[in-house]
Amino acid sequence: MAARPNRFALAAAGFALTAGFGAGALAQAGPYSPSLTCSTARQIVASRGAAVLSTAPYAYDRYVSGNQACMRGETIEPAWIPTADTPQCFVGYRCRETTLELFDR
Repeated sequence: MAARPNRFALAAAGFALTAGFGAGALAQAGPYSPSLTCSTARQIVASRGAAVLSTAPYAYDRYVSGNQACMRGETIEPAWIPTADTPQCFVGYRCRETTLELFDR
């Protein structure tokens, strides 16, 4: 007679598998900008319309080529990041929430 699987062991294995996939997804930023030339980083954003670039080991952001890559209610602001050949490379823009100032009447 075959041994029945331990429910706790199966649950633990399932959790470890799920946690492993989740951690991998979160760790995937994009190309590491300090290893790229400014021209290459700029070209990545321009050709894709939007791209996630890592700017430091645990830092990344989404950079866009224009308003069309932002959500409704967002606007663009210029973005400069470090690259291999310049500490401040203009790669495009970041999408930022538009703030509306309400005035009391």
